[in-house]
Amino acid sequence: MQPQDALLWQPSPARIQDSLLHDFMQQVNQHLNPPLTDYAGLHAWSVQDSPAFWSQLWDFAGVIGDKGEPLVENPDNAEHALWFPNAKLNFAENMLAYAQDFAGQDALLFQAEGQGHRALSWQQLSKQVATISRFLRDQGIVPGDVIAGYLPNLPETLVAMLATTSLGAVWTSTSPDFGVDSVVERFGQTRPRVLFSADGYRYNGKLHDTSRKARDIVAAIDSIDHWVQIPYIGQHQLSEREQPRHWPELLNHYRDARLTFTPMPFNAPLYILYSSGTTGQPKCIVHSAGGILLNHLKEHRLHCDIRPGDRVFYFTTCGWMMWNWLASALASGATLLLYEGSPFVPGGEVLWDWALETGMTLFGTSAKYLEALEKQHIRPADSHNLGTLRTLCSTGSTLTPEQFDYVYQGIKADLQLSSIAGGTDICGCFVLGNPISPVYRGECQCIGLGLDVRVFDEQGRSVQEKRGELVCVNSFPNRPVGFWNDADGRRYHEAYWATYPNVWHHGDFVELSAHGGMQFYGRSDTVLNPGGVRIGTAEIYRQVNQFEEIQDSVVIGQQWQQDVRVVLFVKLAEGACLTPELEAAIRQRIRSRCTPRHVPTKILTVHDVPRTKSGKIVELAVRNVVHGEPVKNIGALANPKALENFRDRPELAC
Repeated sequence: MQPQDALLWQPSPARIQDSLLHDFMQQVNQHLNPPLTDYAGLHAWSVQDSPAFWSQLWDFAGVIGDKGEPLVENPDNAEHALWFPNAKLNFAENMLAYAQDFAGQDALLFQAEGQGHRALSWQQLSKQVATISRFLRDQGIVPGDVIAGYLPNLPETLVAMLATTSLGAVWTSTSPDFGVDSVVERFGQTRPRVLFSADGYRYNGKLHDTSRKARDIVAAIDSIDHWVQIPYIGQHQLSEREQPRHWPELLNHYRDARLTFTPMPFNAPLYILYSSGTTGQPKCIVHSAGGILLNHLKEHRLHCDIRPGDRVFYFTTCGWMMWNWLASALASGATLLLYEGSPFVPGGEVLWDWALETGMTLFGTSAKYLEALEKQHIRPADSHNLGTLRTLCSTGSTLTPEQFDYVYQGIKADLQLSSIAGGTDICGCFVLGNPISPVYRGECQCIGLGLDVRVFDEQGRSVQEKRGELVCVNSFPNRPVGFWNDADGRRYHEAYWATYPNVWHHGDFVELSAHGGMQFYGRSDTVLNPGGVRIGTAEIYRQVNQFEEIQDSVVIGQQWQQDVRVVLFVKLAEGACLTPELEAAIRQRIRSRCTPRHVPTKILTVHDVPRTKSGKIVELAVRNVVHGEPVKNIGALANPKALENFRDRPELAC
């Protein structure tokens, strides 16, 4: 077994010299003496003089707009600093900045499960944005109005978002696998004036009609004045009087429209994203046009080395912030690769076939997907020439050290593996990768530029190589504007700023390594505490999920006899049994590779493990069911029936 912190990848001198991050350092060095020579130095400067960093990034990325002065107001107040208070820009205009020069080239390629792909050129994309923008304008849509998408990951979804933001209106979306109640719980708070939906979606070999669900959503939210449906699966089960406007009709009616952009303040609302809602009503998190644009330009160009002509893919739905992150790659001149459907239909190599076909340069996925590939013994390195692939990003849950090994052995050896982490809260990353630094086993490569991210112990002291809370102690432009319908900011303050004065508390249990990278051990609110010792759930998953017999697992702390005992639930692979020998092997591995306190008191089987629609395990919901407490907002789960596996288990009463 390789050491925990083994060096797995080192960029070549040529790759370092060719990177956009290196180019940016040269720009910065024109104003510095002594010059910056490595990532650590660049990061330190970006935090010490963050106004200069963000201003130089604006110039380096060629942001279209007026930067204005001052760069930031109240910079020492992390919660209330106001970045670029007098700047004006339009988000969609920056997304389409390459449209004229790249007119006939592909802006996006779309692949649906079991279907052929289709493409939109930059010229076609701009034309469709112009038509939908004109439609919205004719319906009286003005800056600040909310437009909603209840949509699969389609080219039309991107068009609708760009049309919305070209007018200075606000875009919000969910994926069509959400039930009516869950959608109404979200859109009912944000009060959209227009709803875009599709007639259905494809997943796992099946067609799912969503026309009636969209109809019920429109009926339940009285703010929706206009409903537009996109034909996708070719099924319409609505009466004549219920018929919405149809997308092809709009493209034809407004075919002569010309595209214009409404300049907006830097801090004007752009997106409303929703928290998972597993602990209560979903929070409606408002992100600004300038903050999202500038941060995504930073993450894409400097951290992921995305450049014009690249082919960028992330496996995501429109209910996850990674869709918004992917969409922003247009601003770097990249071609977006949109995939709709299961990543395992017709087989486990379908996404790698597409990577080969498209010349993919960045592959974005989750730890769960990589784990599934490994357990199915799928090794793209043996079957696919991935010569164009430079970067693989993984997020959504912790990437274990063993999964780092799998990527370099089973996918590609010369690859920037970026285990990235942040979330919906900032629509971006606190920690991620970069193209000029090494990759160490089990570690996110680096803290994001411009972010003074630290680890606080239980006394609120900054520590390194010790576990604690992920915090950010400085202000940054992509901090949320606030929460929708939170006029006094109380809910927003309580969510992120109430734990430590003037410090963003993110809620992850982490450790800062000697290399300046970061290791994740789970969410702070799901940390186990047997005998008063804090244990991250990710440490247990790392050991358990390596067993071929285990398909999935969830671990919780059960209140027991004035203490907490560790309970592990496992979903077995087909044909496997939880024998005494397997139980003993699980306990032995956890004991030898973690500590005796990590060893579960109980190991029980379940038919399924509940997850959110973005694939995250909902340990809190499981814990609530085990303790007989109500689970809030079950509609946020992808498989809510799975919770019944944990209810009234007699094994937990003794």
